[in-house]
Amino acid sequence: MYIKFGKVLLDTFLAILLLAILFPILLLISIVLLLLHKDSPFFTQIRVGQHVKTFKIYKFKTITSTGEIPPFMKFLRKTKLDETLQLFNIIKQEMSFVGPRPDVPGYYDQLSTEFRSISDLKPGLTGYASLKFSNEEYLLSKQKNPHKYNDEVIFPQKLRLNLKYRKEISFTTDLKLLFITFLVVLNLTNYDTKI
Repeated sequence: MYIKFGKVLLDTFLAILLLAILFPILLLISIVLLLLHKDSPFFTQIRVGQHVKTFKIYKFKTITSTGEIPPFMKFLRKTKLDETLQLFNIIKQEMSFVGPRPDVPGYYDQLSTEFRSISDLKPGLTGYASLKFSNEEYLLSKQKNPHKYNDEVIFPQKLRLNLKYRKEISFTTDLKLLFITFLVVLNLTNYDTKI
């Protein structure tokens, strides 16, 4: 009942509320990025969503055409402000606040039987896996072969954590994960969940 109705209501209410509150900030970010890029400040990409259906994810563009990440863009990435445009994905019911992070094709569309039930969920902004690997970019930057490390170390752990969420999904679990995410973003806690 919660997954079908309560979660949708919670997501829609929170997304609209946050967009209303954050609108001046999002407008300011858009203007600054427009000046920095001299092009569109927005980035879109195809990701795998619920029931293995693809959708277009929205983000602020935080890498220049030359591959550089200026300080302002680093700030957006560090604070996760670059992902606030995904509130529109939530309003469109392509995403949820809590769930597996939406990945590019080649991962969640090729799950083994053991993990296939994860694809029943809408992808989310946060979750057990997102919190555990909130420093994923840093971890990968330290590896000789980032792609291999992701495939062999990070992704298998994400699968187990997302399956854990699939089994524990509830209103209480979502509120707990949203609260912890808020603390992590504000650097008030370091969170590491056990698989």
